[in-house]
Amino acid sequence: MDSCIPLQELMLIMISRIEEVAKSIDQHQVECILTEINRAERIFVLGAGRSGFVAKSFGMRLMHLGMTAYVVGETVTPAFNDRDILIAFSGSGKTKSVLEACETTHQIGGSLCLITGTKSSPMADLATCVVYLKTDDESVHTGSDHFDLRQLKGEHRSISHPSTPLGTLFETSAMIFADSIISALIELKNCSIDEIIHRYSNMQ
Repeated sequence: MDSCIPLQELMLIMISRIEEVAKSIDQHQVECILTEINRAERIFVLGAGRSGFVAKSFGMRLMHLGMTAYVVGETVTPAFNDRDILIAFSGSGKTKSVLEACETTHQIGGSLCLITGTKSSPMADLATCVVYLKTDDESVHTGSDHFDLRQLKGEHRSISHPSTPLGTLFETSAMIFADSIISALIELKNCSIDEIIHRYSNMQ
């Protein structure tokens, strides 16, 4: 078996980069998304690929808090209206299917909150709130040869394949950010753990 960098080192590299992302988040952007979530009648979430899994996990947690949340594209998801909010997860801010939903949200007059890894994008131009997770800055690195950044962006290659899939840093940061928003909402709404657990699925 070919030698490789110890797993612990890769994990610590990722933790270090996520810490940098967390420290770079604009608190005004966070307050904007919290305000929009609290004033919305219903919350719709959307993402493509692995970002879609993050969106679904976020939607599930919103439901656990007693909010009315839907995943765009599911068969039981109702029509969107101008009192609703769409929370979109997109690293690039350009993914076609997600962009189309953002455009529809804008046309209807609903609120659009974007969690993204790119400062400027078509989705950002449409959004009410943009939370920028600084995962695309190539000047930030902890290694001497940008090795950590290439790992997390999937650009470091061994003989046959990338060591880390492309987009990992954004998706992992987005999941942690989404869970942090849930924690903030628990505090704001004074939710008890018992009432949250009561909403857990009993049909699994």
